[in-house]
Amino acid sequence: MADVSRLDRARPWAARLAPALVGLVLGVLALWPALGPGFALRYDMVFVPDPPIPAFPPESGGFPRAVPSDLVVALLSSVLPGQIVQKAILLGIFVLAATGAAALVPGERRAARLVAAAFYAWNVYLAQRLLLGQWALLLGYAGLPWAVRAVTRAGVWRTVLALLPAAVGGFQAMLVSAMAVVPVAGRRAPRALLAVAVLSLPWLVPALGSAAVTDPAGVRAFAPRADGPLGTLGSLLTLGGVWNSGATVPGQETWWSALVRLAVAVAAVSGYALLARERDGGGRPAYWGGLAVASVAGLVVACAGAFLPGVVEALVGLWPGFGPLRDGQLYLAPFALLQAVGLAEVTARLSPAIRPGMLVLPLLVLPTFAMGAFGRLVAAEYPPDWPGVQRIVDADPAPGALLTLPWGAYRAFGWNGGRVVLDPAVKLFQRRVVWNDGLSVGLGDGRTLTLATEDPLARRVGAVLAGTGPLTGPLAEEGISHVLIQRSNENLFRSRLPGARLVFAGQDLLLFRL
Repeated sequence: MADVSRLDRARPWAARLAPALVGLVLGVLALWPALGPGFALRYDMVFVPDPPIPAFPPESGGFPRAVPSDLVVALLSSVLPGQIVQKAILLGIFVLAATGAAALVPGERRAARLVAAAFYAWNVYLAQRLLLGQWALLLGYAGLPWAVRAVTRAGVWRTVLALLPAAVGGFQAMLVSAMAVVPVAGRRAPRALLAVAVLSLPWLVPALGSAAVTDPAGVRAFAPRADGPLGTLGSLLTLGGVWNSGATVPGQETWWSALVRLAVAVAAVSGYALLARERDGGGRPAYWGGLAVASVAGLVVACAGAFLPGVVEALVGLWPGFGPLRDGQLYLAPFALLQAVGLAEVTARLSPAIRPGMLVLPLLVLPTFAMGAFGRLVAAEYPPDWPGVQRIVDADPAPGALLTLPWGAYRAFGWNGGRVVLDPAVKLFQRRVVWNDGLSVGLGDGRTLTLATEDPLARRVGAVLAGTGPLTGPLAEEGISHVLIQRSNENLFRSRLPGARLVFAGQDLLLFRL
């Protein structure tokens, strides 16, 4: 009898821990190649070994996209190795997402809770944003179900706590969270909006004081696109449609994958509609209407960029603060949560014999997300040139900014397997780094669209580089004290730096002191 009693007491704990275990298993499965020694470096995901504590407000004249995420990473990396910090954050996203989605499903529906956990932690939206390197946005995505749950329970401090992952993630994470939290709050919307506003101050204050500009042309560059045979709208309904073809999951463009994902999406939305009816005598969930509104709003924003780009361009031209609307696909996060809860409702209405099989449905729908999307997300170690240059620059007491060349935001290093990544120099040094934040984006028809640079200083430096004369004097006049050049571009720039002193010459990098 004692053994039976202990078993009965253990079951509730096992049920509570099961969603976290599902999230952890899925995280390990998706990130396995990235969990080895080194850092996973891909597109916007740039972690460095010893990141400096960034200045506040940010010294860069561009929009504060990495605020306060860079600060949190730097503080954690002062206690733990940087690569451990990155791996913990990435795994934490999967665990937080799975447990949050499960928490929105009644506890007695154990199989349904696990299905919600699995779907929310393994879908096209999460996969594409991870392959874009947008881990900070995914912090908000992972915390979204917890925020939705908290705001329905009338506890302001509970809401603030649930919004902390999004607050760490910064502006995109908080905007996605606000889109869901405010309509779900209903009559308590003013308090929810106040919590969002206060937690947004670290990025909102420098953003409002920034002299950065937003190029309206970015609306067409970052508009959702078809990533399969179902067109742009079909891609959005199945949680895809990201603008960067390099962020798609292998095999995602096939007919069988697209049709299966569409069937799951239809079933999930139908299941969510069934929640409007009375559920186990307790009525529909408190979040039902608000999450539905947020999902529709997210779809409208995404579709506007694809089908009504002129409207979004007019808004961006009117005020740079509308710039976040350019990448409309990211606002599908509430729709992903709606589908997770809806699929759980479908599961609960199936026979008990079938329910366990629903747990592996997300894996069967998107099997190639496993193993770092078949090798697209892999850990790599920095060559010794990078910490060597970092020590030299940080030890130099002279003021001035560092210019990183070639004049482009992204690099494809051989030591990183040729994977495209934001220049690590922008995260590496204690002094201000000047870089080209005007992105070049392929439009899918063979054309390339180059956006205007946001940072006023970067615009002036770009004009200097576009000339043909010596660079040393004009760069010094702009406050540049160091120039870091990728070794493969030595011939393009070294002859234009007369009088500059070469202070480091490595296999990968050259460092000049003006």
